[in-house]
Amino acid sequence: MSNTATTTDLDVELERYRVELTGYCYRMLGSSFEAEDAVQDTLVRAWRSHDKFEGRSSLRSWLYRIATNVCLDMLTAGNKRARPMDLTEATPLAQAALSPRPDHTWLEPMPDARVLPSTADPAEAAVAKESVRLAFMAALQQLPPKQRAVLILREVLAWKASEVAELLDTSVASVNSALQRARATLSERSEAGADAEVANPLDEEQKKLLERYVAAFEGYDMTALTALLHEDAIMTMPPFDLWLLGPSDITGFMTTLGAGCAGSRLRPVEVNGLPGFAHYKPDPEKGGFSPWAIQVLEVSEGRITGFHCFLDVQRWFPLFGLRDHIEAESDEVEQGA
Repeated sequence: MSNTATTTDLDVELERYRVELTGYCYRMLGSSFEAEDAVQDTLVRAWRSHDKFEGRSSLRSWLYRIATNVCLDMLTAGNKRARPMDLTEATPLAQAALSPRPDHTWLEPMPDARVLPSTADPAEAAVAKESVRLAFMAALQQLPPKQRAVLILREVLAWKASEVAELLDTSVASVNSALQRARATLSERSEAGADAEVANPLDEEQKKLLERYVAAFEGYDMTALTALLHEDAIMTMPPFDLWLLGPSDITGFMTTLGAGCAGSRLRPVEVNGLPGFAHYKPDPEKGGFSPWAIQVLEVSEGRITGFHCFLDVQRWFPLFGLRDHIEAESDEVEQGA
């Protein structure tokens, strides 16, 4: 009886850390699904070896040590997840072709609820949101794994250098040196989307911009959409390596290769600390609308600067708890159905 109670208590105690550990592993790995696998592995290892946990550190620190080791093991293959603009030059519309690359190439989107623990501190919430933006995530992927861990633990999670040194079995001087090198690498890189604004909650101007975007996209009004796009706006569509630069190429693509998206429906999602939408496309066979993409928008100074469409809907829509179809007469998307 007592053993069962103890086991249940331990399960509950470990589960308390799932969201923050998923956020940590996601920043380390750049993959939604690998992050969730890493956390599950971490919790299983912790559960199995809890009797060896001597309490010299907090349970939270011990879990982060296990999670870090799991992630470092997963990163030994050296794969750096990326966005299309990290890999190729922009493609002129006249040369646009949809060439897919394997799933493990791409930085993946993640629902906010799975990686951002609830907090009453607005400043803490803002830092957490900033640290899962696509641009920041892409920058992290350029760092060697241990530098990545140091930067996340020190700058995002606000651990002391001594705590990080203990976790990584190294010296404070080594941690500080790794942090300096990581900061230098990030400062050298000019990341597309780095100036995207994160507001929680969205302010009135941002809400109005998104309302205008939904109206323009659902109405497939390219004039209205052009007015919302920054002159250097970027559109990406993983798993395709194509990316487009500027309103004329973006809207030109939408009215040619992307013309099948006319008449689509958008429903809001919270993704990577940014505004996003579940994009349902008209389904000529079933009627109604079927999943097409998770859109992530980057907004700066009242314009849309980034428009990122993740098209692998069989993976993304279940992850976000979204329905796999909307009836034509229905104007609602029920979460989790």
